[in-house]
Amino acid sequence: MSKFISVGKILNFHGIQGEAKVGFSKNQEEFFLSLNEVFVKIQNDYKPLKILRSRLNKNFVVVKFDGINSINDLLPLKGALLFVEEATIRENLDDDEFLVDELVGLDVLDFDGKKLGFIVGVSNNGATDLLSVKTKSKKISLIPFVKAIVTNVDLKGKKVIINNLEGLLE
Repeated sequence: MSKFISVGKILNFHGIQGEAKVGFSKNQEEFFLSLNEVFVKIQNDYKPLKILRSRLNKNFVVVKFDGINSINDLLPLKGALLFVEEATIRENLDDDEFLVDELVGLDVLDFDGKKLGFIVGVSNNGATDLLSVKTKSKKISLIPFVKAIVTNVDLKGKKVIINNLEGLLE
């Protein structure tokens, strides 16, 4: 069974021809515009929606789906999340990019191999991704996910090596 990952949300209709205003993750314009198909979850089942065309419009994408030709066709989907198969996401990842669920649970170590904590979540502050690291003292520290600080991600070894700058943790 395929695993699906959310890539957007139908915010509203755009015009009267059944086009949809779709919100998407920050900095993912090119990826979303490259999609030919997305899935919408209807009662625990993922139904494919073929994308006929899409274009960027301010902070959202205007999408024309096959078979949706009026506002009335689109209204039942308003607010629905849009998904793609995990394999589609993986094909588009660069070597230094990861899925959030791959980072959660990884140990965080310093250059000497000393365990500092583990990753409990990933968020974004608008400028960069942030790793939420639970330290040995049970406190959560936010670590900017930038090369100067996060020097190595080893998914197979289940660890992340960081440059433990003074004051970074706790």
